[in-house]
Amino acid sequence: MRANATRTSWRADTAKNLSLLIPVFKRHRFRLILGFTALLGVDFFQLLTPRFIKKAVDALEEGTASGASLLQYAAYIMLLAVGIACCRFVWRYLIIGFSRMLERDLRDRLVAHLLSLDRRFFQRHSTGELMALSSNDLAAVQLATGMGMIAAVDALVMTLAALAFMAYINPMLTLIAVAPMPVLAITTRMLSARLHKRFKKVQEQFASMTEFARSAISSIHLLKAYTQEQTQTEQFGQMGRDYIRHNLKLAIIQGLLFPFSSLIGNCSLLLVLFFGGRLTVQGTITIGDFIAFISYLFMLTWPMMAIGWVTNLFQRGATSLARIKAIFAEEPELRDCVSSESFPLKSGEVRVQGLSFTYPGQLTPVLDDVSMTFTHGMVGVVGKTGSGKTTLCHILTRLYPVADGVLFLAERDVNALPVATVRNNIAYVPQEATIFSETIQANIALGRMDASMEEIEEVAKAASIHDEIMTFADGYQSRVGERGVKLSGGQRQRIALARALLLDRPIFIIDDGLSAVDTETEHTILQDIGPYLQGKTCIVISHRIASLVGADRILVMDKGKIVAEGDHQFLLENNVFYATIYSHQTDSVLREG
Repeated sequence: MRANATRTSWRADTAKNLSLLIPVFKRHRFRLILGFTALLGVDFFQLLTPRFIKKAVDALEEGTASGASLLQYAAYIMLLAVGIACCRFVWRYLIIGFSRMLERDLRDRLVAHLLSLDRRFFQRHSTGELMALSSNDLAAVQLATGMGMIAAVDALVMTLAALAFMAYINPMLTLIAVAPMPVLAITTRMLSARLHKRFKKVQEQFASMTEFARSAISSIHLLKAYTQEQTQTEQFGQMGRDYIRHNLKLAIIQGLLFPFSSLIGNCSLLLVLFFGGRLTVQGTITIGDFIAFISYLFMLTWPMMAIGWVTNLFQRGATSLARIKAIFAEEPELRDCVSSESFPLKSGEVRVQGLSFTYPGQLTPVLDDVSMTFTHGMVGVVGKTGSGKTTLCHILTRLYPVADGVLFLAERDVNALPVATVRNNIAYVPQEATIFSETIQANIALGRMDASMEEIEEVAKAASIHDEIMTFADGYQSRVGERGVKLSGGQRQRIALARALLLDRPIFIIDDGLSAVDTETEHTILQDIGPYLQGKTCIVISHRIASLVGADRILVMDKGKIVAEGDHQFLLENNVFYATIYSHQTDSVLREG
């Protein structure tokens, strides 16, 4: 009972998952109709061939054959072969091409959907898992909708047509030939459920291996520094062995399906040779009929063998499609409002009112009833590690949802504005600079691909990175490698700063984005970018209080709250934490000097 319920549930889920593919099938329906028409043409020509062979053999047996008649039969068979070749090319081009188009469309939709999801989704799903979905799983779906679908239709048509022709020759011999087939159907049904479970395990293990390899390669310098090469190799080797073990379990099912299908086909052939041979000797059927019957049986053998292969492809495809559908079922928690309103900011004012925020799975709020207003000018934010500074930046840049009446942009509730509209008014420099495996020019111009070279150089000079860029052999055309591996931490941060300056947006946020440069360079950069920040709201988070001395206002955060606010001199005189940190940092600089 439980097994039947499981199979019923699996079929219902598969039917729901197919809704992903239906729009693509509808869009390419004429291509598919023409492709399957060509496939039926191949089957039709193949089914006619034994008829001409039968006539030729019967003519030879009766002694009525002549050289001209045999040549005529040969010409007919040759024409059928040419027709088969042409139709086979057409269906391969159209149907296999369709499966590739489906794979492309599904991949495009998958990437577009992933880009719409928020940070919480990517905290639950590893990069390796998503890479496996866009490679192995999509390939499995492509095979199922390509060769799998072709083989299924071809096997069905050939089975029905071959049985019809065989029954036309001798119904009783046909019943004898198909007698072993129910055994194949029952066995295939029993093995298919296990095939689904084992292939799912293989795909999950592949995702784990991909994520492990990605993590190891991206962290190669750290692994070498800690001499972890051998440990990593052993761990990856163990994962590889587990992957092989799961594949071998899957191969056991596949290994049973294919040989068993062949066995059933050969049993049918043995029965036909025995009983059909007797009918031929008795004169019930002619030698030509017997040869034609054997030819049709060989045509029937392919569908019987294809049952295992098609089942394997469909099970793999259904499993992968279910994994992909699960990703499409994910929805961003940050809901976008339905509005096409253009909202160019006339004011860069940002107001936070009673903001509290707790990460999923945590009990203590990271931000607790925070209220503040950011207006034109530079506002510095300082605080201990874990005080909520970066979380505040993430919320201001709309990376996490907030309740209504909590966050306002130019006196408009952000929940009443499209997320893209809010973000298009903010230039953000995060703690960890993201650099792409592209040229330096392309990295700086990420948000404004139409920017001129002069504009790019200007912001690079303001970020104090231009001179260092020019020391590279290709200057701004130098490729920096994956994640900017050819650059130092300070260089990556300053390129990210130049990228944000180029956007020229009314709100500018630097989340400790200059931590990898020395204090003097940071101070110089903050002075140099001053002209770019005129009339803008600038929020600078830094652990170095000396860099914020010139800020119009400084906020001190502790345990998710704003515990003090004022200019540098006011905080020195009235906040013990601020004064202590400033004194400690100043003394450290003097000692280093």
